[in-house]
Amino acid sequence: MDRSALTRTVRGLWDDDILPSLSALVAVPAISPIFDPAWAAHGHLAAAVEHVRAWLADRDLPGTTVEVVALPDRTPLLLVDVPGTAPTSDTVLMYGHLDKQPPVGGWGEGLGPWTPVVRDGRLYGRGAADDGYSGYAAIAAIEGVRRAGGTHSRCVVLLETGEESGSPDLPAYLEHLRPRLGDVSLVVCLDSGGNDYDRMWLTTSLRGLAQATMTVRVLESGLHSGMASGIVPSSFRIARQLLDRLEDSATGEVLVREMHVDVPEHRVAEVRDAVASTPGVLVGSVPWAAGTRPMGEDEVELALNAGWRPTLSVTGASGLPEPDDAGNVLRPFTTLVLSFRLPPTADSAAAIEAVRRALTTDVPYGASVELSRVEFADGWNAPELAPWLRETLDRVGEEVFDAPWRTVALGGSIPFMGLLHEAYPRAQFLVTGAVGPDSNCHVPDEWLHLAHAARITEAVAVVLDAHARR
Repeated sequence: MDRSALTRTVRGLWDDDILPSLSALVAVPAISPIFDPAWAAHGHLAAAVEHVRAWLADRDLPGTTVEVVALPDRTPLLLVDVPGTAPTSDTVLMYGHLDKQPPVGGWGEGLGPWTPVVRDGRLYGRGAADDGYSGYAAIAAIEGVRRAGGTHSRCVVLLETGEESGSPDLPAYLEHLRPRLGDVSLVVCLDSGGNDYDRMWLTTSLRGLAQATMTVRVLESGLHSGMASGIVPSSFRIARQLLDRLEDSATGEVLVREMHVDVPEHRVAEVRDAVASTPGVLVGSVPWAAGTRPMGEDEVELALNAGWRPTLSVTGASGLPEPDDAGNVLRPFTTLVLSFRLPPTADSAAAIEAVRRALTTDVPYGASVELSRVEFADGWNAPELAPWLRETLDRVGEEVFDAPWRTVALGGSIPFMGLLHEAYPRAQFLVTGAVGPDSNCHVPDEWLHLAHAARITEAVAVVLDAHARR
Protein backbone atom coordinates (compact mmCIF):
# COMPACT_ATOMS: atom_id res chain seq x y z
CA MET A 1 0.00 0.00 0.00
CA ASP A 2 1.33 3.43 -0.98
CA ARG A 3 1.64 5.19 2.36
CA SER A 4 1.99 8.69 0.95
CA ALA A 5 -1.10 8.16 -1.22
CA LEU A 6 -2.99 6.97 1.86
CA THR A 7 -2.05 10.10 3.80
CA ARG A 8 -3.05 12.40 0.94
CA THR A 9 -6.34 10.60 0.45
CA VAL A 10 -7.35 10.61 4.11
CA ARG A 11 -6.45 14.24 4.67
CA GLY A 12 -8.22 15.29 1.50
CA LEU A 13 -11.36 13.40 2.51
CA TRP A 14 -11.39 15.06 5.92
CA ASP A 15 -10.90 18.54 4.51
CA ASP A 16 -13.21 18.35 1.51
CA ASP A 17 -15.85 15.70 2.27
CA ILE A 18 -16.08 14.89 5.95
CA LEU A 19 -15.82 18.25 7.69
CA PRO A 20 -18.75 19.90 5.85
CA SER A 21 -21.06 16.92 6.41
CA LEU A 22 -19.95 16.35 10.01
CA SER A 23 -20.54 20.05 10.75
CA ALA A 24 -24.10 19.72 9.47
CA LEU A 25 -24.56 16.62 11.62
CA VAL A 26 -23.53 18.60 14.71
CA ALA A 27 -26.47 20.93 14.02
CA VAL A 28 -28.96 18.05 14.41
CA PRO A 29 -30.18 17.84 18.07
CA ALA A 30 -30.18 14.03 18.06
CA ILE A 31 -30.45 13.61 21.83
CA SER A 32 -30.29 10.02 23.07
CA PRO A 33 -33.68 8.50 23.94
CA ILE A 34 -33.08 8.29 27.68
CA PHE A 35 -32.95 12.10 27.69
CA ASP A 36 -35.74 12.53 25.12
CA PRO A 37 -38.60 10.06 25.70
CA ALA A 38 -40.44 11.58 22.72
CA TRP A 39 -37.52 10.92 20.39
CA ALA A 40 -39.66 9.16 17.80
CA ALA A 41 -42.10 12.06 17.52
CA HIS A 42 -39.33 14.66 17.47
CA GLY A 43 -37.57 12.84 14.64
CA HIS A 44 -34.04 14.06 15.39
CA LEU A 45 -32.48 10.60 15.61
CA ALA A 46 -34.05 9.70 12.27
CA ALA A 47 -32.76 12.98 10.82
CA ALA A 48 -29.21 12.21 11.96
CA VAL A 49 -29.40 8.74 10.44
CA GLU A 50 -30.75 10.10 7.17
CA HIS A 51 -28.08 12.79 7.00
CA VAL A 52 -25.26 10.26 7.31
CA ARG A 53 -27.05 7.76 5.04
CA ALA A 54 -27.22 10.34 2.27
CA TRP A 55 -23.51 11.09 2.59
CA LEU A 56 -22.65 7.39 2.50
CA ALA A 57 -24.85 6.75 -0.51
CA ASP A 58 -22.74 9.19 -2.54
CA ARG A 59 -19.43 7.45 -1.82
CA ASP A 60 -17.52 5.72 -4.63
CA LEU A 61 -17.51 2.22 -3.15
CA PRO A 62 -18.90 -0.21 -5.75
CA GLY A 63 -21.16 -2.92 -4.38
CA THR A 64 -21.72 -1.15 -1.08
CA THR A 65 -25.19 -1.26 0.48
CA VAL A 66 -26.43 1.38 2.88
CA GLU A 67 -29.51 0.45 4.90
CA VAL A 68 -31.53 1.92 7.74
CA VAL A 69 -32.60 -0.94 9.99
CA ALA A 70 -35.52 -0.16 12.30
CA LEU A 71 -37.00 -2.88 14.49
CA PRO A 72 -40.45 -2.11 15.96
CA ASP A 73 -40.38 0.30 18.92
CA ARG A 74 -36.58 0.57 18.83
CA THR A 75 -34.19 3.33 17.87
CA PRO A 76 -32.97 3.14 14.25
CA LEU A 77 -29.63 1.75 13.19
CA LEU A 78 -27.55 2.52 10.10
CA LEU A 79 -25.84 -0.45 8.48
CA VAL A 80 -23.20 -0.13 5.74
CA ASP A 81 -21.93 -3.29 4.04
CA VAL A 82 -18.73 -2.81 2.01
CA PRO A 83 -17.54 -5.84 0.03
CA GLY A 84 -13.94 -6.81 0.56
CA THR A 85 -11.16 -6.49 -1.99
CA ALA A 86 -9.20 -9.39 -0.48
CA PRO A 87 -10.01 -13.10 -0.95
CA THR A 88 -11.10 -13.53 2.65
CA SER A 89 -14.39 -14.78 4.06
CA ASP A 90 -14.36 -12.98 7.39
CA THR A 91 -15.81 -9.62 8.42
CA VAL A 92 -14.46 -6.46 10.01
CA LEU A 93 -17.18 -4.87 12.15
CA MET A 94 -16.75 -1.11 12.61
CA TYR A 95 -18.83 0.57 15.30
CA GLY A 96 -19.97 4.09 16.18
CA HIS A 97 -23.10 5.92 17.29
CA LEU A 98 -25.12 8.93 16.19
CA ASP A 99 -27.08 9.79 19.34
CA LYS A 100 -25.86 12.58 21.59
CA GLN A 101 -25.75 13.71 25.17
CA PRO A 102 -28.07 16.58 26.20
CA PRO A 103 -26.88 20.09 25.30
CA VAL A 104 -26.44 21.46 28.89
CA GLY A 105 -25.73 25.13 29.48
CA GLY A 106 -22.55 27.11 29.90
CA TRP A 107 -21.03 26.95 26.42
CA GLY A 108 -18.31 29.47 25.61
CA GLU A 109 -18.81 32.70 23.71
CA GLY A 110 -19.77 32.03 20.12
CA LEU A 111 -20.25 28.33 20.77
CA GLY A 112 -23.32 26.18 21.27
CA PRO A 113 -24.33 22.52 21.22
CA TRP A 114 -26.03 22.72 17.82
CA THR A 115 -23.81 25.43 16.34
CA PRO A 116 -20.83 23.88 14.53
CA VAL A 117 -17.77 26.11 14.81
CA VAL A 118 -14.29 25.39 13.47
CA ARG A 119 -11.66 27.19 15.49
CA ASP A 120 -7.91 26.49 15.71
CA GLY A 121 -8.22 23.06 14.13
CA ARG A 122 -11.11 22.04 16.35
CA LEU A 123 -14.73 21.35 15.44
CA TYR A 124 -16.96 22.44 18.33
CA GLY A 125 -20.47 21.14 18.92
CA ARG A 126 -22.36 18.33 20.61
CA GLY A 127 -21.60 14.95 19.06
CA ALA A 128 -18.53 16.10 17.13
CA ALA A 129 -16.13 14.03 19.22
CA ASP A 130 -18.62 11.65 20.87
CA ASP A 131 -18.81 10.33 18.30
CA GLY A 132 -20.48 11.61 15.15
CA TYR A 133 -17.18 11.44 13.27
CA SER A 134 -16.89 7.64 13.63
CA GLY A 135 -18.91 6.59 10.60
CA TYR A 136 -17.14 9.12 8.42
CA ALA A 137 -13.73 7.96 9.63
CA ALA A 138 -14.58 4.30 9.04
CA ILE A 139 -15.60 4.92 5.43
CA ALA A 140 -12.63 7.23 4.82
CA ALA A 141 -10.28 4.50 6.07
CA ILE A 142 -11.79 2.03 3.60
CA GLU A 143 -11.59 4.53 0.74
CA GLY A 144 -8.02 5.34 1.72
CA VAL A 145 -7.00 1.69 1.57
CA ARG A 146 -8.46 1.28 -1.90
CA ARG A 147 -7.01 4.47 -3.37
CA ALA A 148 -3.57 3.66 -1.99
CA GLY A 149 -3.51 0.23 -3.60
CA GLY A 150 -4.18 -1.70 -0.41
CA THR A 151 -6.71 -4.39 0.32
CA HIS A 152 -9.32 -5.08 2.98
CA SER A 153 -11.76 -7.76 4.06
CA ARG A 154 -15.49 -7.23 3.98
CA CYS A 155 -16.33 -4.32 6.28
CA VAL A 156 -19.66 -3.74 8.00
CA VAL A 157 -20.13 -0.32 9.58
CA LEU A 158 -22.78 -0.27 12.31
CA LEU A 159 -23.98 3.08 13.66
CA GLU A 160 -26.55 2.86 16.45
CA THR A 161 -28.63 5.64 18.02
CA GLY A 162 -28.92 4.52 21.64
CA GLU A 163 -25.35 4.34 22.95
CA GLU A 164 -25.66 7.31 25.29
CA SER A 165 -28.69 5.54 26.82
CA GLY A 166 -26.72 2.37 27.50
CA SER A 167 -27.43 0.68 24.13
CA PRO A 168 -30.69 -0.96 25.29
CA ASP A 169 -31.70 -1.85 21.71
CA LEU A 170 -28.34 -3.19 20.59
CA PRO A 171 -28.73 -6.82 21.75
CA ALA A 172 -31.91 -7.13 19.68
CA TYR A 173 -30.17 -5.70 16.63
CA LEU A 174 -27.14 -7.95 17.04
CA GLU A 175 -29.40 -10.98 17.23
CA HIS A 176 -31.40 -9.76 14.23
CA LEU A 177 -28.27 -9.09 12.16
CA ARG A 178 -26.15 -12.03 13.31
CA PRO A 179 -26.72 -14.11 10.13
CA ARG A 180 -25.73 -11.13 7.99
CA LEU A 181 -22.60 -10.18 9.93
CA GLY A 182 -20.92 -13.51 9.29
CA ASP A 183 -17.56 -14.44 10.81
CA VAL A 184 -16.37 -11.30 12.60
CA SER A 185 -12.61 -11.52 13.13
CA LEU A 186 -11.87 -7.84 13.89
CA VAL A 187 -13.94 -5.25 15.72
CA VAL A 188 -13.00 -1.58 15.28
CA CYS A 189 -14.64 0.84 17.69
CA LEU A 190 -14.08 4.59 17.25
CA ASP A 191 -15.92 5.70 20.39
CA SER A 192 -12.89 6.17 22.60
CA GLY A 193 -9.64 8.08 22.94
CA GLY A 194 -6.69 8.62 25.23
CA ASN A 195 -4.46 10.90 27.24
CA ASP A 196 -3.08 13.12 24.47
CA TYR A 197 -3.28 13.84 20.73
CA ASP A 198 0.28 12.77 19.91
CA ARG A 199 -0.20 9.02 19.58
CA MET A 200 -2.72 6.25 19.05
CA TRP A 201 -4.43 5.07 22.22
CA LEU A 202 -6.05 1.67 22.60
CA THR A 203 -8.74 1.12 25.18
CA THR A 204 -7.98 -2.27 26.67
CA SER A 205 -10.59 -2.35 29.41
CA LEU A 206 -13.83 -0.68 30.47
CA ARG A 207 -15.26 -0.60 33.95
CA GLY A 208 -18.67 -2.06 34.68
CA LEU A 209 -21.35 -0.38 36.75
CA ALA A 210 -23.86 -0.97 39.49
CA GLN A 211 -26.39 1.68 40.38
CA ALA A 212 -29.31 2.01 42.77
CA THR A 213 -31.46 4.76 44.20
CA MET A 214 -31.68 4.40 47.98
CA THR A 215 -34.53 5.99 49.95
CA VAL A 216 -34.37 6.02 53.74
CA ARG A 217 -37.76 6.89 55.27
CA VAL A 218 -38.45 7.58 58.93
CA LEU A 219 -41.78 9.47 58.83
CA GLU A 220 -44.92 9.60 56.76
CA SER A 221 -44.68 13.41 56.79
CA GLY A 222 -42.24 16.00 58.11
CA LEU A 223 -42.29 17.37 61.65
CA HIS A 224 -41.00 20.53 63.33
CA SER A 225 -37.34 19.77 63.98
CA GLY A 226 -37.38 21.57 67.29
CA MET A 227 -40.06 19.20 68.56
CA ALA A 228 -39.14 15.93 66.82
CA SER A 229 -35.32 15.89 66.79
CA GLY A 230 -33.95 13.71 69.56
CA ILE A 231 -37.03 11.51 69.30
CA VAL A 232 -37.08 10.73 65.60
CA PRO A 233 -33.76 9.70 64.02
CA SER A 234 -32.57 11.72 61.07
CA SER A 235 -33.02 9.94 57.74
CA PHE A 236 -29.81 11.60 56.55
CA ARG A 237 -27.84 10.21 59.50
CA ILE A 238 -29.17 6.73 58.83
CA ALA A 239 -28.26 7.08 55.16
CA ARG A 240 -24.77 8.16 56.22
CA GLN A 241 -24.42 5.08 58.44
CA LEU A 242 -25.52 2.83 55.59
CA LEU A 243 -23.00 4.43 53.24
CA ASP A 244 -20.29 3.62 55.79
CA ARG A 245 -21.04 -0.04 55.11
CA LEU A 246 -20.18 0.49 51.47
CA GLU A 247 -17.30 2.95 51.51
CA ASP A 248 -14.54 4.14 53.82
CA SER A 249 -15.33 7.86 53.92
CA ALA A 250 -11.75 8.72 54.92
CA THR A 251 -10.06 7.03 51.95
CA GLY A 252 -12.78 6.38 49.37
CA GLU A 253 -12.05 2.65 49.43
CA VAL A 254 -15.13 0.60 48.54
CA LEU A 255 -15.76 -2.01 51.25
CA VAL A 256 -17.88 -4.42 49.21
CA ARG A 257 -15.54 -7.35 48.60
CA GLU A 258 -17.56 -8.57 45.61
CA MET A 259 -16.46 -5.41 43.78
CA HIS A 260 -12.74 -6.10 44.01
CA VAL A 261 -10.57 -8.10 41.61
CA ASP A 262 -6.87 -8.77 41.15
CA VAL A 263 -5.51 -6.43 38.47
CA PRO A 264 -3.69 -8.45 35.76
CA GLU A 265 0.04 -7.78 35.78
CA HIS A 266 0.17 -6.92 32.09
CA ARG A 267 -2.51 -4.27 32.62
CA VAL A 268 -0.45 -2.75 35.45
CA ALA A 269 2.56 -2.64 33.10
CA GLU A 270 0.44 -0.92 30.43
CA VAL A 271 -0.68 1.69 32.95
CA ARG A 272 2.93 2.39 33.91
CA ASP A 273 3.87 2.92 30.27
CA ALA A 274 0.90 5.21 29.67
CA VAL A 275 1.65 7.36 32.71
CA ALA A 276 5.32 7.60 31.74
CA SER A 277 4.32 8.80 28.25
CA THR A 278 1.95 11.51 29.49
CA PRO A 279 3.07 12.55 32.98
CA GLY A 280 0.75 14.92 34.76
CA VAL A 281 -2.18 14.49 32.39
CA LEU A 282 -4.43 12.60 34.81
CA VAL A 283 -4.26 15.38 37.38
CA GLY A 284 -3.65 18.32 35.05
CA SER A 285 -6.78 17.80 32.95
CA VAL A 286 -9.13 18.06 35.95
CA PRO A 287 -10.82 21.44 36.66
CA TRP A 288 -9.99 21.42 40.38
CA ALA A 289 -11.67 23.81 42.77
CA ALA A 290 -9.10 25.98 44.49
CA GLY A 291 -7.06 24.02 47.03
CA THR A 292 -8.45 20.58 46.18
CA ARG A 293 -5.90 17.77 45.90
CA PRO A 294 -6.18 14.39 44.14
CA MET A 295 -6.74 11.19 46.11
CA GLY A 296 -3.03 10.38 45.91
CA GLU A 297 0.29 11.51 44.49
CA ASP A 298 1.24 8.33 42.58
CA GLU A 299 -0.18 8.67 39.06
CA VAL A 300 0.02 4.94 38.44
CA GLU A 301 -2.18 4.31 41.47
CA LEU A 302 -4.56 7.05 40.37
CA ALA A 303 -4.83 5.46 36.92
CA LEU A 304 -5.50 2.06 38.48
CA ASN A 305 -8.15 3.68 40.68
CA ALA A 306 -9.86 5.06 37.59
CA GLY A 307 -9.60 1.91 35.51
CA TRP A 308 -9.45 -1.18 37.72
CA ARG A 309 -10.73 -0.39 41.20
CA PRO A 310 -14.31 0.09 42.40
CA THR A 311 -15.52 3.56 43.27
CA LEU A 312 -18.72 5.06 44.65
CA SER A 313 -20.19 8.38 43.57
CA VAL A 314 -23.41 9.88 44.93
CA THR A 315 -24.78 11.35 41.72
CA GLY A 316 -28.20 12.60 42.83
CA ALA A 317 -30.34 13.35 45.84
CA SER A 318 -33.95 14.07 46.76
CA GLY A 319 -35.85 14.98 49.92
CA LEU A 320 -33.46 17.87 50.53
CA PRO A 321 -34.93 21.31 49.80
CA GLU A 322 -32.85 24.07 48.29
CA PRO A 323 -31.06 26.07 51.02
CA ASP A 324 -33.30 29.09 50.53
CA ASP A 325 -36.36 26.88 51.03
CA ALA A 326 -35.06 24.89 54.00
CA GLY A 327 -37.11 25.41 57.16
CA ASN A 328 -36.90 23.92 60.64
CA VAL A 329 -38.24 20.57 59.51
CA LEU A 330 -37.13 17.07 60.35
CA ARG A 331 -37.53 15.63 56.89
CA PRO A 332 -39.44 12.36 56.37
CA PHE A 333 -36.95 10.81 53.95
CA THR A 334 -33.59 11.11 52.19
CA THR A 335 -32.99 9.72 48.74
CA LEU A 336 -29.50 9.21 47.28
CA VAL A 337 -28.46 7.87 43.89
CA LEU A 338 -25.53 5.50 44.39
CA SER A 339 -23.36 4.93 41.34
CA PHE A 340 -20.57 2.35 41.52
CA ARG A 341 -17.93 1.86 38.87
CA LEU A 342 -16.69 -1.71 38.91
CA PRO A 343 -13.45 -3.34 37.76
CA PRO A 344 -13.64 -4.69 34.20
CA THR A 345 -13.75 -8.32 35.31
CA ALA A 346 -16.05 -7.96 38.35
CA ASP A 347 -19.43 -9.73 38.47
CA SER A 348 -21.89 -6.83 38.43
CA ALA A 349 -24.86 -9.02 39.45
CA ALA A 350 -23.02 -10.27 42.54
CA ALA A 351 -21.92 -6.71 43.31
CA ILE A 352 -25.42 -5.21 43.26
CA GLU A 353 -26.75 -8.09 45.35
CA ALA A 354 -24.06 -7.40 47.96
CA VAL A 355 -25.10 -3.74 47.97
CA ARG A 356 -28.73 -4.72 48.47
CA ARG A 357 -27.83 -6.90 51.47
CA ALA A 358 -25.66 -4.21 53.03
CA LEU A 359 -28.34 -1.53 52.76
CA THR A 360 -31.40 -3.51 53.78
CA THR A 361 -30.11 -5.78 56.56
CA ASP A 362 -30.25 -4.66 60.20
CA VAL A 363 -31.10 -1.05 59.33
CA PRO A 364 -30.53 1.42 62.21
CA TYR A 365 -33.72 2.17 64.15
CA GLY A 366 -35.65 -0.18 61.87
CA ALA A 367 -36.04 2.62 59.30
CA SER A 368 -37.55 1.82 55.93
CA VAL A 369 -35.01 1.42 53.11
CA GLU A 370 -36.21 1.14 49.54
CA LEU A 371 -33.96 0.46 46.54
CA SER A 372 -35.28 1.55 43.15
CA ARG A 373 -33.92 2.13 39.64
CA VAL A 374 -31.48 -0.72 40.15
CA GLU A 375 -29.21 -1.44 37.19
CA PHE A 376 -25.93 -3.20 36.65
CA ALA A 377 -23.66 -4.16 33.77
CA ASP A 378 -20.38 -6.02 33.52
CA GLY A 379 -17.26 -4.32 32.24
CA TRP A 380 -14.93 -5.53 29.51
CA ASN A 381 -11.33 -6.67 29.31
CA ALA A 382 -9.87 -6.89 25.81
CA PRO A 383 -8.36 -10.13 24.53
CA GLU A 384 -4.61 -10.31 24.05
CA LEU A 385 -3.43 -8.65 20.84
CA ALA A 386 -2.58 -11.05 18.04
CA PRO A 387 1.03 -10.76 16.82
CA TRP A 388 -0.07 -9.28 13.45
CA LEU A 389 -2.06 -6.54 15.19
CA ARG A 390 0.67 -5.69 17.68
CA GLU A 391 3.24 -5.46 14.88
CA THR A 392 0.90 -3.27 12.84
CA LEU A 393 0.31 -0.93 15.76
CA ASP A 394 4.07 -0.63 16.26
CA ARG A 395 4.36 0.36 12.59
CA VAL A 396 1.48 2.83 12.93
CA GLY A 397 3.23 4.43 15.88
CA GLU A 398 6.35 4.99 13.81
CA GLU A 399 4.83 5.94 10.46
CA VAL A 400 1.65 7.84 11.34
CA PHE A 401 2.25 9.37 14.78
CA ASP A 402 6.01 9.27 15.30
CA ALA A 403 5.23 8.11 18.83
CA PRO A 404 4.58 4.66 20.32
CA TRP A 405 0.98 3.60 20.84
CA ARG A 406 -0.23 3.29 24.40
CA THR A 407 -3.23 1.86 26.22
CA VAL A 408 -5.85 3.29 28.53
CA ALA A 409 -8.22 1.63 31.00
CA LEU A 410 -11.40 3.67 30.80
CA GLY A 411 -13.66 4.26 33.74
CA GLY A 412 -16.68 4.66 31.48
CA SER A 413 -18.56 1.92 29.68
CA ILE A 414 -19.27 1.04 26.06
CA PRO A 415 -21.87 -1.75 26.30
CA PHE A 416 -21.28 -2.72 22.69
CA MET A 417 -17.83 -4.08 23.49
CA GLY A 418 -19.02 -6.66 25.99
CA LEU A 419 -21.85 -7.71 23.70
CA LEU A 420 -19.50 -8.17 20.75
CA HIS A 421 -16.85 -9.96 22.77
CA GLU A 422 -19.47 -12.42 23.95
CA ALA A 423 -20.81 -12.92 20.44
CA TYR A 424 -17.37 -13.18 18.79
CA PRO A 425 -14.92 -14.46 21.44
CA ARG A 426 -12.15 -15.12 18.89
CA ALA A 427 -12.23 -11.64 17.35
CA GLN A 428 -9.51 -9.03 17.80
CA PHE A 429 -10.59 -5.64 19.17
CA LEU A 430 -9.26 -2.24 18.18
CA VAL A 431 -10.99 0.24 20.48
CA THR A 432 -9.62 3.70 19.81
CA GLY A 433 -10.71 7.18 18.78
CA ALA A 434 -9.92 10.87 18.59
CA VAL A 435 -11.14 11.95 22.05
CA GLY A 436 -8.54 13.51 24.32
CA PRO A 437 -8.51 14.41 28.02
CA ASP A 438 -9.94 17.87 27.34
CA SER A 439 -12.38 17.11 24.49
CA ASN A 440 -15.29 17.96 26.82
CA CYS A 441 -17.51 15.02 25.95
CA HIS A 442 -20.87 15.21 27.83
CA VAL A 443 -20.16 18.76 29.03
CA PRO A 444 -20.11 22.25 27.45
CA ASP A 445 -17.68 23.10 24.63
CA GLU A 446 -17.30 19.57 23.25
CA TRP A 447 -14.75 19.57 20.44
CA LEU A 448 -13.03 17.26 17.97
CA HIS A 449 -9.31 17.53 17.20
CA LEU A 450 -9.53 17.39 13.41
CA ALA A 451 -5.89 16.57 12.65
CA HIS A 452 -5.87 13.80 15.25
CA ALA A 453 -9.11 12.37 13.84
CA ALA A 454 -7.44 12.23 10.41
CA ARG A 455 -4.42 10.43 11.85
CA ILE A 456 -6.67 7.92 13.61
CA THR A 457 -8.45 7.36 10.29
CA GLU A 458 -5.14 6.70 8.58
CA ALA A 459 -4.10 4.31 11.33
CA VAL A 460 -7.33 2.34 10.97
CA ALA A 461 -6.68 2.08 7.23
CA VAL A 462 -3.25 0.57 7.88
CA VAL A 463 -4.83 -1.95 10.27
CA LEU A 464 -7.49 -2.90 7.71
CA ASP A 465 -4.84 -3.61 5.10
CA ALA A 466 -2.73 -5.65 7.54
CA HIS A 467 -5.79 -7.59 8.71
CA ALA A 468 -6.56 -8.67 5.14
CA ARG A 469 -2.95 -9.77 4.57
CA ARG A 470 -2.35 -11.52 7.89
